[in-house]
Amino acid sequence: MEPLLQLRNARPADVDRCYEIEISAYEGDEAATREKIATRIDQYPEGFLVLTRDEQIVGFINSGCAHDVVMSDEAFKELVGHDAAAPNVVIMSVVLSPDEQGKGYARMLMTAFVERMRAAGKATIHLMCKERHVPLYERFGYTYVKPSPSDHGGMAWHEMVMTL
Repeated sequence: MEPLLQLRNARPADVDRCYEIEISAYEGDEAATREKIATRIDQYPEGFLVLTRDEQIVGFINSGCAHDVVMSDEAFKELVGHDAAAPNVVIMSVVLSPDEQGKGYARMLMTAFVERMRAAGKATIHLMCKERHVPLYERFGYTYVKPSPSDHGGMAWHEMVMTL
C-alpha cells in the first residue's frame, strides 16, 4: 500500500517534530532554534508548509515576507520585519528528515510552496543555500544572484531568487 502523502500549513503542535527534523538535517549553528520555529509557525503559518507521510511530518519549508529583502539579516530569521502582505518571500529552511531524502519529496514541497506563493500574489521568492545546492535550486527555477555576505552558522552561502 502506498504511503499517504499530504501537504498542509504547520500548526503549533508541530513545533517539536519540525525542530527535530531541523537539527537532524542542518549542521551546528545552521539549524533554527526551537523558539525560532515556534515563532515562524505562530506568525506566518501560511508560509510554513509541512509534508506528512501517514500523518507523520517528514519535511517542511518555512519562510517570511519582506518589502526589501536583505538576505544576510539575521533578525529576519526571527521574523523581525516580517510583513505577511509584503510581495517578497524569503525561504529560511527547506528540510527533509535525513532518512526521507532522495525520494522526490523536496521537489514536491518546493513545487507546492511556489504554487501557493504565486496564488497568494507574491512577486519573488528568495533563498540562501550552500554552493553544492545551487544546481538543485536552478533546476527548481531559481536564478543565482551572488555569494552572500552572510556567514550564518560559520558557513559560506549563496543567494538565489525566483520571479513569480
